[in-house]
Amino acid sequence: MAKPAQFDRQDVVEKAMNLYWEKGFHATSMRNLQEVIDMRPGSIYAAFGSKEGLFSEALDNYVQRGVSKLHEYRVNFDSPMSALRAFVKSQVIGSITQAPSGICMLAKTVSELTDEHSDLLEQARQALKTMEQEFAKVIVEAQEQGEVSKEKEVMSLASYIQVQIAGLRIYAKVAGETAPLEMMIDNIFEQMLLPRS
Repeated sequence: MAKPAQFDRQDVVEKAMNLYWEKGFHATSMRNLQEVIDMRPGSIYAAFGSKEGLFSEALDNYVQRGVSKLHEYRVNFDSPMSALRAFVKSQVIGSITQAPSGICMLAKTVSELTDEHSDLLEQARQALKTMEQEFAKVIVEAQEQGEVSKEKEVMSLASYIQVQIAGLRIYAKVAGETAPLEMMIDNIFEQMLLPRS
């Protein structure tokens, strides 16, 4: 009978995610992982198969955290677009001080990896699509509540939100505290909403 794992898997994956997010896949060594997650190489391989296996779980954890955060905002706001706006602000403005890297981990992964790690690259691309689909669900609700015109194409708006988040996070990293991020995000959403009568 196999011995139960002597570690908190979720805690390990969370710590590994933050390390990979900060340093990137290639710059994260096994020694870095050992120090951060407090596991020996043999234990890491036994639990996750490889450095790539642990990174794969970290990517899943990252996107699930994003989905959960969006759902949390949706529960706390009556207006779908207010929820989406608050989520975007948390991702862009909050990441300046509260995230291991100002750049989205998924975007960072897609820009870093090559076909040498095609499985991880495809996983990151699919995770970005997952987030777009979650944005689309909120936008459909907004259309049903009359916040957004039903003539607007939902997936195009969802992709637009994804692009804005990625671009604003990079801009925030360059401009720092002087970036008028809140105003820029408000402007993005004002353009998406139906004009008030």
